Amino acid sequence: MSRLILITGVSRGLGRALVNYFDADGHRVFGCGRSSQALDSLAGESSERVSLQSVDVRDDQAVAAWVESVIQQAGAPELLINNAAVINPNAPLWEIDAPTFDQVIDINIKGVQNVLRHALPAMVQQRRGVIVNLSSGWGRSTSPEVAPYCATKWAIEGLTQALAQELPEGMAAVPLNPGVIHTAMLESCFGAAANSYEEATNWAKRAAPFLLGLNSQHNGQSLSVP
Repeated sequence: MSRLILITGVSRGLGRALVNYFDADGHRVFGCGRSSQALDSLAGESSERVSLQSVDVRDDQAVAAWVESVIQQAGAPELLINNAAVINPNAPLWEIDAPTFDQVIDINIKGVQNVLRHALPAMVQQRRGVIVNLSSGWGRSTSPEVAPYCATKWAIEGLTQALAQELPEGMAAVPLNPGVIHTAMLESCFGAAANSYEEATNWAKRAAPFLLGLNSQHNGQSLSVP
C-alpha cells in the first residue's frame, strides 16, 4: 500500500537513499534539502511520485510554507522522517567556535522542532502517523571530538520520547539509530576508514522496510535499524 512520506535532508546520504528506495517501492515522497543542485540531480532520477524543495530547516517560515504546501497537495504525512543533520569538524569542545556550535544545534535540534511544529497538527487531527527522528549511536554513547553532535543526538532521544507521551493513541514517535553508514558525515569523522562501512544505498534496503513497518505499538521506543 502506498504511503505519504515526508523526509528532510534528502540532498545526500541516508535521506537521498531513502527517497530512491521509497520511490521505487511506489510511495509518494516529499523531500527537502539545502542544496538546489543536489535536489535537481535527485529529481532527475526520481519519478513523478517524488516532490522536492529547497528548504533550510533552520528557517521556520520556510519550513511552514513547505509543510503547508505538502498538506494542501496530499494531506497529512503518514510517515515523517526528520533526517537533516550536520556534524562538527573533529575537535575538542573548547576549540569549536560559536558559529560551528550554533549550526549543529540549530539544524539538528531546532530544525527538527520546526518541522514537527508545522506537520504535527494535521497528523494529530487525524490521529495517525509515525514520526521518526534520526538519532545516532552517539545519541546513546559518546566519543571525543564530536561533543556538539553527541549533545544534539542525546537531545533528540529525550525530545522524541517526551513527544511520544504527548501523542494521541494511534500515533508513534520513535528516536532511531540508523547505524554506522558510509556517508560524507562519516568521512568527516573517520576519514578514509569510512570506506569500510556499508554504503547508504545498501543500508536503505534494510532501513526502509523497517521504517514502513513501524506503528503505534512502537511509540516511544528507542530503536535501531536491524
